Amino acid sequence: MRFSSRVPKKAAVAAAAVAVLLPLSACGGGSGGSSASGSGKIDGAITFQTWNLKTTYKAYFNTLIADFQKKYPGTHVKWIDQPADNYADKLSADASGGTLPDVVNVSPDLGAPLAKAGLALDLDSDPAAAKYRKEYLPGAWASTQVPGLKGTFAFPWYLNTGPLFYNKALFKKAGLDPAKPPTTYSQLFSDALAISKNSHGKIATLSNVPTIEDFGRYGVQIMNSEGDGFSFNDAKGVDLLTQYVKLYKAHALDPQALTATPDSAGQKFLTQAVAMNPGSALDLGHFKTQAPTLYKNIGITDQITSTGKVNMYVMGLMVNANTKQKATSIAFAHFVTDSQNQLSFAKKAAIFPSTAGTLDDPYFTRQDGTDTARVRVAAAKSLKNAVNYTPVVFSDQMKTELGNEVAKALQGKESPRAALDAAVKSCDQLLKQS
Repeated sequence: MRFSSRVPKKAAVAAAAVAVLLPLSACGGGSGGSSASGSGKIDGAITFQTWNLKTTYKAYFNTLIADFQKKYPGTHVKWIDQPADNYADKLSADASGGTLPDVVNVSPDLGAPLAKAGLALDLDSDPAAAKYRKEYLPGAWASTQVPGLKGTFAFPWYLNTGPLFYNKALFKKAGLDPAKPPTTYSQLFSDALAISKNSHGKIATLSNVPTIEDFGRYGVQIMNSEGDGFSFNDAKGVDLLTQYVKLYKAHALDPQALTATPDSAGQKFLTQAVAMNPGSALDLGHFKTQAPTLYKNIGITDQITSTGKVNMYVMGLMVNANTKQKATSIAFAHFVTDSQNQLSFAKKAAIFPSTAGTLDDPYFTRQDGTDTARVRVAAAKSLKNAVNYTPVVFSDQMKTELGNEVAKALQGKESPRAALDAAVKSCDQLLKQS
């Protein structure tokens, strides 16, 4: 089950963006300025780069920067906003050319190669940054830790997660209780087979093949304890893929799942061709205007996990390890991600803060009778102990290798065991190359 609304659609940001592990030199310039990086004085000029946020949130960031400069006289923040397309390539080019900004908006997978190249400041080893650790949710702080490296390499910024939506009318038509959606994997698989059987194969329940995060939610150990190899071909991993093979053969998994994208899967749910789909509060408004019949029958339930912890999608702010204004860069990254500013941004962007305690704000705990509030409150509660199941070193190539092997298993070309063994072997080779 793939969560399709990871971050604000208005911002067009992909939280689990393509991780391009391009060769990165260990040279990095930052913005320059008069103060030495080790001076500890918060002053001078820095550059701050975001990822396709300016169009929608220009006023917010202009005010935020002005507030920081007022708090720390003598500072100047130059804001750069890069488009969504080719953002990973832009980061790699800046890293190689020594023009990486002082504070950079990254997802965990994009921050990992920069950390490996020595370009991301280890927050845990720097006293000026480490003192803020307790302000953030443990799972969010850990999201930018890289297997094989010691440390944390970005301040957690905004988070997202969401529930499962289901079509009550399709559940009822299949003879299932629409008030009792599945809460466990065994119930999910059983209900999916029942819906397919009773619709004569015309209605699938799921529309996406399992991805690495699905293996994580199922309780599969994704990597070995040393962090230098993958292990999602364990018994639980094989069992999950075996269940999906059964669903695919029974048309309980959409026949077009092998080529599905989050958007196409969402469209399938919108047209009531599938019974369940992950999403967020942002989707409810879309349902209401584009599919009023679906909206009338929409059901909302929690993500299904075997671990008790939902998946979180994370954005962070990385400090360039070679910045000439380290104190100012750390101060600004913390300022942007502190509880007050995260709460303000969350209310504007329909995302969630990564700071401890902020999710207890009434905005995230009080119901107002609307489905939007219901989704927001449930998601906020689940985020308190959520984790990022996708390893930061799990590159786009690895995702492709896993997807190809999963497809072979679903089509009966390989057994689930053989498919996952092959995927692990390929991913381990790519990990060594990186």
